[in-house]
This record gives sequence, structure tokens and C-alpha cells, in this order.
Amino acid sequence: MSEDFKHIASAQVMSNPQRLFVRYFTAILVDLTVLNLFAEYWSHVIISSFTISLFAATLLQALLQLTLKLEHRVAEYFNSKPGKAARFMRFFSAWLILFLSKFVILGAVDFCFGHSIQFEGPLHGVVAFIVVVFAMLGAEEVIMRIYRRLA
Repeated sequence: MSEDFKHIASAQVMSNPQRLFVRYFTAILVDLTVLNLFAEYWSHVIISSFTISLFAATLLQALLQLTLKLEHRVAEYFNSKPGKAARFMRFFSAWLILFLSKFVILGAVDFCFGHSIQFEGPLHGVVAFIVVVFAMLGAEEVIMRIYRRLA
């Protein structure tokens, strides 16, 4: 039995591109799951098909990663500056980027998918969208913590 296991399990170390692929593939699957759970159980999220939700999860993951890269770049800029004003601007700019990005992402989802994905409810669906995004980020974090503890 141990001989069979040796052929299945590989001691090969993953390359950085492989790690990135697994990380983003997992994140997209987590986002897909969260998005479809909201579509199934919450009347404020309506998605016309599984295929649309798969494309939406991929788009959301890409845009969230771009947002985080922008936020980190701006944070690095303000972290390199001395003083309390720079520290304040670091936190304020992070909040502003993360807050405004939700509207940009919602606009991108609307542009790409139109009526195939609808977020309804308070503030024309903005609240529902923000709840879904935070649930996605929370689920991704839980999965990553479980993964890290397995090492």
C-alpha cells in the first residue's frame, strides 16, 4: 500500500507560477461558491446561470487583486514619508481605495454582465454587493488559514 501512495504523492516542490495558479484557482472557486450560495439563499442576489457566476467570480477575483495591489503601492508611498500627516494619508488612502473600488467593481460587473447578475436591496444593491464581497474575502481568509495550519 505504501508503494501505491508513493506514486500518487509527489515530493516535488511547486514553482512560483504553480503556487500562484493554485492560489488564484482556489480563490476563484471560493468566490464562485460564495456567489452561488448568495444567489440561492438571498433574494438580493440574482444570477441567471452558473456560467455567468463563474465568469463573475473570475472577474471579481481579478479586480479585487488589482485593488489590493493599488492599495499596497499607495501604502508603500506614504510609508516612505515621515510624519503624522503621511501616516494619516496612508490609512485614509487605503480606506478610500478599498471603499471606492467596490463601486468601480460593481460598475464593471454591471458592464460585463448587465441583467445577468443583479444585486438588489438598499442603495440600489450596493449593500448586497458589499456584503457578498466581504463574504468572499472572509471565506478566502478562512480557507487560507486552514491551508497554512496544514503545513
